[in-house]
Amino acid sequence: MDFLIATHNRKKQAEMQRMLGPLGISVKTADDLGIELTEVEENGTTFAENARIKALSGCKESGLPCIADDSGLCVDYLGGAPGIYSARYSGGDDKQNNEKLLKELEGVEKEKRTAYFACSISCCFPDGREITAEGKCFGYIGFEEQGNGGFGYDPLFITDKGCFGQLSAEEKDEISHRGNALRELKEKLQMENL
Repeated sequence: MDFLIATHNRKKQAEMQRMLGPLGISVKTADDLGIELTEVEENGTTFAENARIKALSGCKESGLPCIADDSGLCVDYLGGAPGIYSARYSGGDDKQNNEKLLKELEGVEKEKRTAYFACSISCCFPDGREITAEGKCFGYIGFEEQGNGGFGYDPLFITDKGCFGQLSAEEKDEISHRGNALRELKEKLQMENL
């Protein structure tokens, strides 16, 4: 069964496919399906609200079940920032976001660099059903980028299993915020009559 994922991020698509494929779900982007989705305004005040906005819109426009996630990095020292603004924190790309974060934490000792990644997933069906799932992963912000794996803030985010930027995709799936949210989503989807 095809599910639309409301993102152009192929790495997110691959993560979701690894987790949901065993349920017989094929995770497709709009590009894969040859359709164009309206770019929605993520004007929610939480990760959950933004995920739902994207999933509802994608489902309505495609006629397919649609999965959307909203996720981000929450740094305790920065009062939870960048939070829902993680992707647009610097106004630039991943590299510029990481540079801005390091600058904001300049001179801050390790003990005060605690942070967590949060992920909220919304899955909307054409018949009106909605499923939500959430996940978090706790760690701290390193002093320099490490590794070249993952995306976003992964090269700066360090857990007790290591830096996200240095973990394999499978290792990251086991502990990541999105991995945790996808496991919850998978459990809830198994209870649905797909």
